[in-house]
Formats: sequence, structure tokens, C-alpha cells
Amino acid sequence: MKSVLLYANKDVGLESRLQAALDVTRLFDGHLTCLQVTPYDSFIMGDPFGGVYALPTVMEQVQKAAGGHRDEIEARLRGEGVAWDWLSFDGAPGQIIVDRARLCDLIVLSRPEKEGAQAQAAQSIAADVLVHARSPVLAVPQTSSGFDGLGPAMIAWDGSLEASHALRLTMPMLLRAAAVHVVTVTDGHREFPATDAARYLARHGVEAELHERPAEGRTIGNALNAAAESLSAAYAVMGAYGHTRLREAFLGGATRDMLHDSRVPLLMAH
Repeated sequence: MKSVLLYANKDVGLESRLQAALDVTRLFDGHLTCLQVTPYDSFIMGDPFGGVYALPTVMEQVQKAAGGHRDEIEARLRGEGVAWDWLSFDGAPGQIIVDRARLCDLIVLSRPEKEGAQAQAAQSIAADVLVHARSPVLAVPQTSSGFDGLGPAMIAWDGSLEASHALRLTMPMLLRAAAVHVVTVTDGHREFPATDAARYLARHGVEAELHERPAEGRTIGNALNAAAESLSAAYAVMGAYGHTRLREAFLGGATRDMLHDSRVPLLMAH
């Protein structure tokens, strides 16, 4: 994972995801690209008659704040000992992240919280990127102090295309893990059982331990969180949005639950 893309906007989750991005970049002796995106609605005003316009004074204030934030983070990066660059754009953050991730190995975002002023925006960005990007996403809890790429890894396995995609894309990280645990929660026949995942990992030199965890009345997300805790996992690998985003928004799903509640960083792919 030589090319790491960080969503570098100033918000409550920036510090944790910046530290995680730096940890991954150092682990792979890679390059960090910081992406700052100013949403159009930051300087677009409206009136009671349905008109929209941009005030020059507002635009100037927004651009000044963005420039000050960039200067602050760049000053810090100069002392971090990693290769980096900075990109700035105006537009929809999710769309621009996906566009700029075409040639990156990992996208680093914050894990959306359930509540808070920025929760809805963070959820929308994470969902857009997870569905449309072709690179894996590292979703970092806002309380995280970094990313332990050498610690134990947990793979949430359900035999789906999404889980398979996540496993393959995160192989460089799994090769460095102290231990790899493949955890399944639901029972019943699968076209690609956990033994197939273990066999694939073994071909790449990764010895995995298989675990069956009954749901016992819990959601899959809650069962996976409990498994991650009991296994002392440093992070979890899982597929994202095996169901449609709309279905998960109304009925729930493992992706939504883990994005809201995971106690460990998530490596996810659709």
C-alpha cells in the first residue's frame, strides 16, 4: 500500500485519521496524499425566492480558512518523516475522493458517528466512497490514537463478493499482521465457506485461524464487535454494502452497524 489518500478536511475526526494515515504510510514506506475538498454549499447562499448566489466576502472567508488549515497541517507534515503532497478542490467530497482515488492503494476516512452535527455528512461521504471507489477504505474511529498494521487482524467472512474483494485488496496488510482470524457469524451453507478464504490466504503465505460465532440474538454487527474484542483485533477487514444502501438505511445491516459502532478501525471494500 504505497499510495495512501487521506481526506484532510478539518473536522472532529481529522486527528485520528491523520495519525492512522501516517502509520500506514510509514509501515509501507509509501506516499501520503492529503485531499482537501471545500463543498459548494460552504459559500453558496440562498434567498426566500429560491435564488442562489455566492457572496465574494463569504468565498474569501472560506478560502482563507481553508488556506490556514492547509498551512497548519503542512507545517506538521514537514516533521513527520514521510513523503506527501496536498490537493485542494471545490465540490462534492465523496465524488472528488472517488475521482482522486483511481491510482491509490488505500483511502483513509473517519468512521461516521451516530450523532453529532457532522454525522450525516460523514455518513454520506463514507457511503459514496465505499460504493463507488475501487480502492479499499480505512474507516478510523474518532477516538483512535493510530493504526497498528502489525497487530492481529480479523476478517469478517460471509462468502460474499464484497468480502472476497475486501480480502484480496487488503492482502498487503494481512501479510504483515501478527495473526489473522477469519470470523463467520451466520450459520448455513455458503458458496464460498470460510475454509475457502483460509485456503486462499495460505496460498499467499498467510496462516489464518477460523472462528464460528453464533449470533445468539445479536445483530451481525454486534457479534462482529464482540469477536473483535475477544480476539484483541487491531483492525477488521470486511465487505461493504452487500445489500443496497437504501435497504441498509431503513432496515439496518452489518455495514451500517459497523460503521457506527466498531471499536476498531475497519478496512472495507464493496
